[in-house]
Amino acid sequence: MDLFDKCKNFTRADDTKALGCYPYFHAIQESEGPVVQIEGRKIVMAGSNNYLGLTTHPKVKEAAIKAVHKYGTGCSGSRYLTGTLDLHVELEARLAKFMGKEDCLLFSTGFQTAQGIIPTLVEPGSYVVSDKDNHACIVAGNLIANGAGAFVDKDAQTVVRYKHNDMKHMETMISKLPLDAPKLIVSDGVFSTSGEIVDLPSMVAVAKKYNARILIDDAHAIGVIGKGGRGTASHYGLENQVDMTMGTFSKTFASLGGFVVGDRSVINYLKHHAPALIFSASPTPSSVAAALAALDVLETEPWRIEKLMRNARKMRQGLKGMGYKVSEHDSAVVPVIIGDTEKVLMMWKSLFEGGVFVNAFIRPGVPPGLEMLRTSYMATHEDVHLDKILSVFSDVGKKFGVIS
Repeated sequence: MDLFDKCKNFTRADDTKALGCYPYFHAIQESEGPVVQIEGRKIVMAGSNNYLGLTTHPKVKEAAIKAVHKYGTGCSGSRYLTGTLDLHVELEARLAKFMGKEDCLLFSTGFQTAQGIIPTLVEPGSYVVSDKDNHACIVAGNLIANGAGAFVDKDAQTVVRYKHNDMKHMETMISKLPLDAPKLIVSDGVFSTSGEIVDLPSMVAVAKKYNARILIDDAHAIGVIGKGGRGTASHYGLENQVDMTMGTFSKTFASLGGFVVGDRSVINYLKHHAPALIFSASPTPSSVAAALAALDVLETEPWRIEKLMRNARKMRQGLKGMGYKVSEHDSAVVPVIIGDTEKVLMMWKSLFEGGVFVNAFIRPGVPPGLEMLRTSYMATHEDVHLDKILSVFSDVGKKFGVIS
């Protein structure tokens, strides 16, 4: 069998395109935040993770432009060698202070951040205890850690997974591990697909009992929940009980890159041992400058968080009131559960034709029965945008018999 046979036999995407309901890789020609232009049409965007609407904020755009003029378009090296700018150092200090931790380390992408942390800290003989619904970046980091353990001992099992957000099951799994073995519990703070918030208080209790450290991925939490948008630990008042928090710049911070905050000794170790940092070009000047400016806005315009959550709550209540199955979690992600792949794709097409863009999540991205239209909201959505989304959802839901 040739390596490329599976590529030639892959027809699902082309088949879906032929039906006119292919929901991926649609090029955005212009964007003003809540409204974008796709295929020459104005579309209300209800699928972006641009939670505070800062990708088009004048201060953020101007900061990126000034950085290009001062530093050029790239760093042409890793942070370890020639790729560290004073901008990187400034942003790390600002984020550490904002998150209430001793230090911070930037990575080139949010996806790389988990790969920089998990396999660097979790060596053979240590364990990762991971939620089954964690983001793919955590799964990738787990696989690298597991592979390193298997290289030393083919029978080793470095990664232990527990049922989604089920802390009783997590304790059952962690109790089977050697008591004196180092352990890292890893979880999304706000789960990217469902918008569900992790049961952090119960997690902290288990971690204390079994002497485990905690890493929370707050990609969808920072700028959304917690005091001043400081994320999951702040949401629960457990800032001192979470050892490390990682995040991304591609959502609230309107840019590209990732970071982790924690104790200075841990950050220093990662800085000198993480291959994902040492062997990757550093974040570009414009990306870092944009994130710095976004942090300025986050700190000085707290009304954005309040408006974001008001918008999300309005949409959750409105969709639920129509009869849709909607998650109850108080975050900016509002998934509409349809439970059927074909219906999700056809409804996506009708929503798009009606002037609304959402994300279609189907298997294997979600478990069977949870196929969904994932919607997410921004602080820059106005009632005219939200009412349009609700109106189109009402028409489409009735058309396909999902609501009456």
